[in-house]
Amino acid sequence: MKVYISADIEGTTGVTHWDETELGKGEYEPAREQMTAEVVAACEGALKAGATEIWIKDAHDSARNIIASRLPREARLIRGWSGHPFMMMQELDSSFQSLILVGYHSRMGSGGNPLSHTMSGNVTWLKINDSYASEFSLSAYTAALVKVPLAFVSGDKGLCDEVVQFNPHITTVAVKEGVGSSTINIHPDLAVEQIRSEVVKAVTSAQKCLMLLPDRFTAEVRFRRPERAYQYGFFPGARQTDSTTVQFDHDDFFEVMRFLLFVL
Repeated sequence: MKVYISADIEGTTGVTHWDETELGKGEYEPAREQMTAEVVAACEGALKAGATEIWIKDAHDSARNIIASRLPREARLIRGWSGHPFMMMQELDSSFQSLILVGYHSRMGSGGNPLSHTMSGNVTWLKINDSYASEFSLSAYTAALVKVPLAFVSGDKGLCDEVVQFNPHITTVAVKEGVGSSTINIHPDLAVEQIRSEVVKAVTSAQKCLMLLPDRFTAEVRFRRPERAYQYGFFPGARQTDSTTVQFDHDDFFEVMRFLLFVL
């Protein structure tokens, strides 16, 4: 059984400030250690559930965060960014039996995490079919596109609440909660224990999480700067709808991700 893990850092327990998320910053190493520990816990849970092969996408910033030597031998680690439209889901295809998201976070504009954002700091918001989109929802639609069930998500409470509303069959573990510019975090060891045990259950019953895609997609991106909206309004098939917003419509979600790859 093949399992795919996509890992971010802003939804890792304890991570609160941008200085903890950036490679080379003095406060980064403890966050990197905990991100790695939570990914390893997800791997251990997947292996216990019967996984024989695990692919991991380091999906935060430089994509050079996870400490490879800590991973089990069954794991393959994808580092860096290829430029493929799947972005945080690079190499995901129908050969995988389940998808796990670790360390994910609330969308831009929400109060669920002081580090809330969606892919880029250049935009005010992103909507898919009139609903505000998060990196989780983009990953969920990508998984549905290739018919892989998204079984498990860990991150902040705000995101976990979104996940339950999006698809109540997905198992979640909230390791932190955002309050203004602060976070309330569970103990790092407890986060690891909960992720490991819940992944076992999630992967075992992953098939019930399989989603169907909408028939058509409307993606709207509101940029912080009008000149960006003007520029990206020239993307093939896109149109500028006001001074800061660009809209793109398509019935193939791959084309939506291609659009987002170029404009975010």
